[in-house]
Amino acid sequence: MKKVNASDIRDLNLLKHYRLIRKWACKNNNLNDADLELLIYFDCMDLFTKQDFKIGTYAYSWDNRRWNKMVKNNWIVTWRQRNRTTQKYNIYKVSFKCKQLIARMYRIMLGEEDLPTSKRRNPIMRGKTYTDKVLITAIHNLNKDKTR
Repeated sequence: MKKVNASDIRDLNLLKHYRLIRKWACKNNNLNDADLELLIYFDCMDLFTKQDFKIGTYAYSWDNRRWNKMVKNNWIVTWRQRNRTTQKYNIYKVSFKCKQLIARMYRIMLGEEDLPTSKRRNPIMRGKTYTDKVLITAIHNLNKDKTR
Protein backbone atom coordinates (compact mmCIF):
# COMPACT_ATOMS: atom_id res chain seq x y z
CA MET A 1 0.00 0.00 0.00
CA LYS A 2 1.39 3.36 -1.04
CA LYS A 3 1.53 6.12 1.51
CA VAL A 4 -0.10 9.37 0.35
CA ASN A 5 1.89 12.52 0.96
CA ALA A 6 1.23 16.24 0.52
CA SER A 7 2.53 16.45 -3.03
CA ASP A 8 0.20 13.63 -4.12
CA ILE A 9 -2.80 15.57 -2.88
CA ARG A 10 -1.54 18.74 -4.56
CA ASP A 11 -1.04 16.86 -7.85
CA LEU A 12 -4.65 15.65 -7.68
CA ASN A 13 -5.83 19.30 -7.45
CA LEU A 14 -8.32 18.03 -4.88
CA LEU A 15 -8.81 21.33 -3.07
CA LYS A 16 -8.53 23.57 -6.14
CA HIS A 17 -12.28 24.27 -6.35
CA TYR A 18 -13.29 23.25 -2.82
CA ARG A 19 -14.74 26.68 -1.91
CA LEU A 20 -17.08 26.78 -4.91
CA ILE A 21 -18.17 23.17 -4.45
CA ARG A 22 -18.82 23.81 -0.75
CA LYS A 23 -20.92 26.89 -1.56
CA TRP A 24 -22.94 24.89 -4.09
CA ALA A 25 -23.53 22.04 -1.61
CA CYS A 26 -24.56 24.44 1.17
CA LYS A 27 -26.91 26.46 -1.03
CA ASN A 28 -28.60 23.36 -2.50
CA ASN A 29 -29.10 21.63 0.85
CA ASN A 30 -29.89 24.54 3.19
CA LEU A 31 -26.73 24.01 5.22
CA ASN A 32 -24.15 26.48 6.42
CA ASP A 33 -20.41 25.97 5.97
CA ALA A 34 -19.85 24.75 9.53
CA ASP A 35 -22.65 22.18 9.27
CA LEU A 36 -21.29 20.76 6.01
CA GLU A 37 -17.73 20.52 7.30
CA LEU A 38 -18.96 18.89 10.49
CA LEU A 39 -20.86 16.31 8.43
CA ILE A 40 -17.68 15.58 6.45
CA TYR A 41 -15.86 15.12 9.77
CA PHE A 42 -18.52 12.67 10.99
CA ASP A 43 -18.51 10.81 7.67
CA CYS A 44 -14.81 10.12 8.21
CA MET A 45 -15.52 8.85 11.75
CA ASP A 46 -18.28 6.49 10.55
CA LEU A 47 -19.93 5.93 13.99
CA PHE A 48 -20.02 8.58 16.71
CA THR A 49 -21.75 9.61 19.92
CA LYS A 50 -23.22 12.88 21.05
CA GLN A 51 -20.03 13.43 23.07
CA ASP A 52 -18.03 13.12 19.82
CA PHE A 53 -20.35 15.75 18.36
CA LYS A 54 -19.58 18.11 21.24
CA ILE A 55 -15.85 17.56 20.79
CA GLY A 56 -16.16 18.05 17.01
CA THR A 57 -17.97 21.37 17.34
CA TYR A 58 -15.16 23.11 19.24
CA ALA A 59 -13.63 24.22 15.95
CA TYR A 60 -16.88 25.78 14.67
CA SER A 61 -19.06 28.70 15.59
CA TRP A 62 -21.47 27.97 18.40
CA ASP A 63 -24.97 26.94 17.34
CA ASN A 64 -27.13 25.57 20.13
CA ARG A 65 -29.65 24.11 17.68
CA ARG A 66 -27.15 22.44 15.31
CA TRP A 67 -27.58 18.87 16.63
CA ASN A 68 -31.39 18.96 16.61
CA LYS A 69 -31.44 20.56 13.16
CA MET A 70 -29.16 17.87 11.71
CA VAL A 71 -31.20 15.05 13.24
CA LYS A 72 -34.53 16.62 12.21
CA ASN A 73 -33.36 17.12 8.61
CA ASN A 74 -32.08 13.52 8.44
CA TRP A 75 -28.39 14.34 8.06
CA ILE A 76 -27.63 12.27 11.18
CA VAL A 77 -29.46 9.04 12.03
CA THR A 78 -29.37 6.71 15.02
CA TRP A 79 -27.34 3.59 14.38
CA ARG A 80 -27.93 1.97 17.78
CA GLN A 81 -30.43 2.98 20.47
CA ARG A 82 -29.45 2.99 24.11
CA ASN A 83 -31.29 0.62 26.44
CA ARG A 84 -30.19 1.98 29.84
CA THR A 85 -28.60 -1.35 30.91
CA THR A 86 -25.86 -2.51 28.54
CA GLN A 87 -25.82 0.43 26.09
CA LYS A 88 -25.54 3.66 28.05
CA TYR A 89 -25.80 6.04 25.07
CA ASN A 90 -27.01 6.18 21.46
CA ILE A 91 -24.57 5.69 18.62
CA TYR A 92 -25.12 7.74 15.46
CA LYS A 93 -23.93 7.80 11.87
CA VAL A 94 -24.42 10.11 8.93
CA SER A 95 -27.42 9.28 6.78
CA PHE A 96 -27.46 7.87 3.26
CA LYS A 97 -28.47 11.33 2.02
CA CYS A 98 -25.36 12.82 3.63
CA LYS A 99 -23.07 10.10 2.28
CA GLN A 100 -24.44 10.71 -1.22
CA LEU A 101 -23.82 14.47 -0.96
CA ILE A 102 -20.25 14.02 0.27
CA ALA A 103 -19.50 11.39 -2.39
CA ARG A 104 -20.84 13.75 -5.05
CA MET A 105 -18.63 16.55 -3.74
CA TYR A 106 -15.61 14.24 -4.00
CA ARG A 107 -16.56 13.25 -7.58
CA ILE A 108 -16.84 16.92 -8.55
CA MET A 109 -13.47 17.70 -6.90
CA LEU A 110 -11.85 14.85 -8.84
CA GLY A 111 -13.41 15.97 -12.14
CA GLU A 112 -15.57 12.87 -12.57
CA GLU A 113 -18.73 14.98 -12.50
CA ASP A 114 -19.59 18.61 -13.27
CA LEU A 115 -21.57 21.02 -11.15
CA PRO A 116 -25.16 21.21 -12.45
CA THR A 117 -25.93 24.26 -14.56
CA SER A 118 -29.71 23.97 -14.84
CA LYS A 119 -31.88 26.35 -12.85
CA ARG A 120 -33.97 23.47 -11.55
CA ARG A 121 -31.04 21.50 -10.11
CA ASN A 122 -28.93 24.43 -8.95
CA PRO A 123 -30.59 27.49 -7.35
CA ILE A 124 -27.39 29.52 -7.79
CA MET A 125 -28.01 29.49 -11.56
CA ARG A 126 -31.15 31.61 -11.10
CA GLY A 127 -28.83 34.56 -10.41
CA LYS A 128 -31.02 36.35 -7.87
CA THR A 129 -28.13 38.05 -6.06
CA TYR A 130 -24.84 39.56 -7.15
CA THR A 131 -22.99 36.74 -5.38
CA ASP A 132 -24.99 34.18 -7.37
CA LYS A 133 -24.10 35.94 -10.62
CA VAL A 134 -20.40 35.82 -9.75
CA LEU A 135 -20.71 32.15 -8.77
CA ILE A 136 -22.38 31.35 -12.12
CA THR A 137 -19.21 32.48 -13.90
CA ALA A 138 -17.09 30.46 -11.46
CA ILE A 139 -19.25 27.35 -12.03
CA HIS A 140 -18.83 27.63 -15.81
CA ASN A 141 -15.07 28.01 -15.34
CA LEU A 142 -14.98 24.98 -13.01
CA ASN A 143 -16.86 22.83 -15.51
CA LYS A 144 -14.46 23.90 -18.29
CA ASP A 145 -11.41 23.07 -16.16
CA LYS A 146 -10.40 19.55 -17.16
CA THR A 147 -7.26 19.51 -14.99
CA ARG A 148 -9.11 19.29 -11.67
